[in-house]
Amino acid sequence: MPAIPAGAGGDLPLAGLRVLAVEQYGAGPYCTMYLADLGAEVIKIEPPPGDRGPGGDNARQSGPHFLGDNDSLFFQTFNINKKSVALDLRRPAGQEAFRRLAGTADAVMNNLRGDQPDKLGLTHTALAEVNPRLVCLHLSGYGRTGPRAAWPAYDYLLQAEAGFMALTGEPDGPPARFGLSMVDYMTGMTAAFALTAAMFGAWRTGRGRDVDVTLYDVAMHQLTYPATWYLNAGSRTDRRPRSGHPSVVPCELYPTRDGWLMVMCILPKFWRALCDGVGRPELIEDPRFVGPAERRANRDALAEILDEAFAERTTAQWMGAFAGTVPVAPVLDVPQALDNPYFRDSGGVLRVGHPDNPDLTVVANPVRLDGQVLDGRPCSALGADTEALLREVAYGDVELAALRRDGVIAP
Repeated sequence: MPAIPAGAGGDLPLAGLRVLAVEQYGAGPYCTMYLADLGAEVIKIEPPPGDRGPGGDNARQSGPHFLGDNDSLFFQTFNINKKSVALDLRRPAGQEAFRRLAGTADAVMNNLRGDQPDKLGLTHTALAEVNPRLVCLHLSGYGRTGPRAAWPAYDYLLQAEAGFMALTGEPDGPPARFGLSMVDYMTGMTAAFALTAAMFGAWRTGRGRDVDVTLYDVAMHQLTYPATWYLNAGSRTDRRPRSGHPSVVPCELYPTRDGWLMVMCILPKFWRALCDGVGRPELIEDPRFVGPAERRANRDALAEILDEAFAERTTAQWMGAFAGTVPVAPVLDVPQALDNPYFRDSGGVLRVGHPDNPDLTVVANPVRLDGQVLDGRPCSALGADTEALLREVAYGDVELAALRRDGVIAP
């Protein structure tokens, strides 16, 4: 599948926007990666090497797979298409350089602990003097005010406190987390949408603002209908065996001859097609299973019947038999998912190259523009864009030399 080249100017919808990102690790970089993939110039503001170690987003040092001395596969996963400026925001000279850059930007984004943006001058109040239409987005664990503002926060913690772990796993097993950091990623996506919406408002009115998105709020919001059921009917949603849906039947995992199959008969037509497909058409009129309420009341009896039916064939055979007529999916491990011909043929893997690995590949952005995959390039090495971008905001040779000497920017 053809790809839209990285940096394709007006071909990308966010081309011409500049976003300064004081970000690290997961949720924040995931947010701005979407902006960068869609054409925005995202400039990572990273600490230079010094008393805090090798410098940069700490994801650069996240193993076990590294690219050179201060880069990693983990880091590149979340930072494709970004630039890097190594700048110490703790120093007055670093603050001055940042403010000059902010004067040229459309947005400043950070995912620091909630008590840090005010201290580092990353708020709209602090920056409106240099750029009144600047949007300042704060992605934190618990917000910038209140008793938890200074608390560190991580995805797994929010999965625990927001009830996700209590909803995940088998009923007789311990609480379990998702296999991936979905609170981080959903918060990143929420932040990307909120930031884009706020920038649209700033273009329209000429006035910027602060925007706050927290891991905690997003995690709680993702409780969706179980939350509404509890808040309005006092109903508690518990785990079902085999990852079953709390109310729809059949909607769960079934063992096949050689693996597992996820079946989701959400609509009546899918239930009828399933019964015909497994060779049990009599189930359609069986009074125990004739409607959604009856199937829900007799789900264990139905599971016993369907278990026997699905055990007659392999997962691949069932996939071939249903082939889009019944919503089913095989349970694959990660290598199988990534090697799936359907995924590969649809442009799911993108080669981006890297100085230390010319064959570096990543999962392509899921957005398609006019049928084309969004292209990518690796994030710059730590501080690689510092000099060029500071020269844009009137730093000359003497000033740059002083910043290097004082450790405000990378040597």
